[in-house]
Amino acid sequence: MGIVITAATGRLGRLVIGDLLASGVPAAGITAVVRDKDKAADLADRGVRLHVADYDRPESFAGAFGPDDRLLLIPGGDLGRRGAQHAGVIEAAGAAGVGQVAYPGVFGGPKADFLLAADHRETEQLILDSGLPYTFLRNNWYSEVYAGDVGDLPGVVERGAVVTNAAPGSRIATAARADYAAAAAVVLREDGHLNTAYELSGDTAWTFEEFAEEVSRQTGRTVVHVSVTPEERRAILVGVGLPEPVAEVYVDVDLAIGRGLLAGTPGDLSRLIGRPTTPIARSIADALAS
Repeated sequence: MGIVITAATGRLGRLVIGDLLASGVPAAGITAVVRDKDKAADLADRGVRLHVADYDRPESFAGAFGPDDRLLLIPGGDLGRRGAQHAGVIEAAGAAGVGQVAYPGVFGGPKADFLLAADHRETEQLILDSGLPYTFLRNNWYSEVYAGDVGDLPGVVERGAVVTNAAPGSRIATAARADYAAAAAVVLREDGHLNTAYELSGDTAWTFEEFAEEVSRQTGRTVVHVSVTPEERRAILVGVGLPEPVAEVYVDVDLAIGRGLLAGTPGDLSRLIGRPTTPIARSIADALAS
């Protein structure tokens, strides 16, 4: 039995592999599926097996899996196309007889009715239809979207405003990417997680007003939350260069936050990783330090 990680040179994939190695999983038992072998040279140097494949070329996954392997299918980055891309991976995994497909989807699973969730709902259904043993890791929003390598915290500090189209007082229970990676590593290296769906979120749901107050406290600069209309938010995002479909996804997620869909704190994540999740204040501090 081996462990196979797709999209292995991405931010999440690298963290998962690091956690597996740190926990004592032999590097020779890990396969990193990558599009560019050169970008994975550091993984190969650590003894991790490489397999070159592309979600848009299903045939390239032949030979990536062995019987009873445990697969972490990390979603691709092409919104609206991911279901079709993942279908080829799932078919190849089924043909090889893998023993587990772990999939990091979206918090709420089939109940998540926002745009970003559509590909994840489709992929979960494809996995169920395949009959393969599964573990669904339904991740809430990453803290890094607001305080880290995805967000624009320096811009927030400079402008003195966190701008969203979520209603004032709306709560969201984010966790750090490293928390979600740790959970994925746990279900891949331990038994007892088959045919289970975990709703993964931070231990505490915070408001954008609280986020702004914490940024103010840590920087000594006044930062406030400004709630705008969806139309105004869309125009702002397009104005800074986001493609309209991507801007629409961000607007739609804020509306979902306003409906309370990302506020749940069931505790699955902290139970899986055996520690509290990373507080948003820590994520802010780490982002400011970097």
